[in-house]
Amino acid sequence: MKKNNEKRPPIVTVLGHVDHGKTTLLDVLRKTNVASREAGGITQKIGASQITTKAGKKITFIDTPGHEIFSGMRKRGVKLADIAILVVAADDGVAPQTREAIKVINEAKIPFIVALTKIDLPTASTESTVGQLEKEGIFFEGRGGQTPKVELSAKSGQGIDSLLELIILLSEVSEIGASPDSALEAVVVETNKGKGGPLVNAVVRNGKIAFGDVVLSDGVSGKVKALTNDKGESIKEALPGDPVQILGFENLPGVGSLIIHSNKVVKSDEKTTTRTSIVVEKGQLAFIIKTENAGAMEAILASMPKDVVVVTSGIGDVSEGDVFTAKASGARVFTFESKIPSGVAKLAETEGVEVKAFRIVYEMFKEIEELVALGKENVLGRAEVVASFPFNNKKVAGSKISSGKIMKSTSLRLMRGEKELGMVKVISLRKGKDEVLEAKEGEECGILFVPQLDFEVGDVLLSIAK
Repeated sequence: MKKNNEKRPPIVTVLGHVDHGKTTLLDVLRKTNVASREAGGITQKIGASQITTKAGKKITFIDTPGHEIFSGMRKRGVKLADIAILVVAADDGVAPQTREAIKVINEAKIPFIVALTKIDLPTASTESTVGQLEKEGIFFEGRGGQTPKVELSAKSGQGIDSLLELIILLSEVSEIGASPDSALEAVVVETNKGKGGPLVNAVVRNGKIAFGDVVLSDGVSGKVKALTNDKGESIKEALPGDPVQILGFENLPGVGSLIIHSNKVVKSDEKTTTRTSIVVEKGQLAFIIKTENAGAMEAILASMPKDVVVVTSGIGDVSEGDVFTAKASGARVFTFESKIPSGVAKLAETEGVEVKAFRIVYEMFKEIEELVALGKENVLGRAEVVASFPFNNKKVAGSKISSGKIMKSTSLRLMRGEKELGMVKVISLRKGKDEVLEAKEGEECGILFVPQLDFEVGDVLLSIAK
């Protein structure tokens, strides 16, 4: 690392296994309620925030996603960082993503602190957790090694001050420095499309970025129209160590790319959707993927099953063009945190295109995997059994349509997990007291079918295209 005369706030990344307390720890540090706002309790996009300690020292934190598919984003977070915090829950110990985080930290060759969380739980065992970490090659101060550790309880606040003191101490030992007068060096940590145009979240490592500057990143340029800090406040400039949101890029640069100053703005057409000439072969599952930001898109595309074809992918809301492309290619439109405008939803229904939104990435991949497991069949409708009612010595399956539609007189496949229980035919379909011809996504209905296979709550009924 190049040493500079002026100190700057250390940039810290937080890594660890799902549910080991990363976001809760950052929540306490930032005095905000980020954890409770996140769908499923999982951080699903990179963010950056800056705090000031009681001693008046600033620290910038990079929050990295905990789900395993975001390993690429986590690695970028570490490359940006000066210091890493390895969060390990004392009631759970070393877990798969703990090992992955250790590997990433070692590859980055940056100093790190082990934060043992949840020490207030009755099942916590710090001694056992330390022993597991030593088996992974981490040796602590006072036990023959040099790695510092701190025991934490985010609930009571125990150990928080000690952690902040350790971060500042490590930054001083590492001689972390920069200068606002140096050439600009900022790193993109997230991008998304706002009402005013492309928005780029970045952290400044060196130099400064100011209103009116012309900037360049990943071949994409622009003139800074607005700067916003991590508290949502408008600012005139961002200095070394500062997290900042930039409005003014002509397009979305890649997550992890470097931002520098440029001599001029190079105009470019907005291309938030990647369209390809991929041909979908018979039997293949085809999807159009839309996400709210580029980081999530990159991670999702990298984790798609090999039997899946992504026809197009893009950042932002689902458009009419996506619907028509899906119809032409026989694809489904799956979105992660992107919106589906009501007009587009009506068009999709008219054109017979399945458009589905997800807020939790696990659920998206669970459904994709289920579709793959069905042998790439075209599922016209999916109903989940939520209750059972007696009727004339028979049982009615109280169901909720989770996708597509279920129609009267059609044949359905009864599934329990991945096991097929058999084929049935719908003889009655009711919403309340009314007999209906079909039930659509989001609706609840009663399904009476023959033969009367022994179904249970949690089973799934599938309408498969012939």
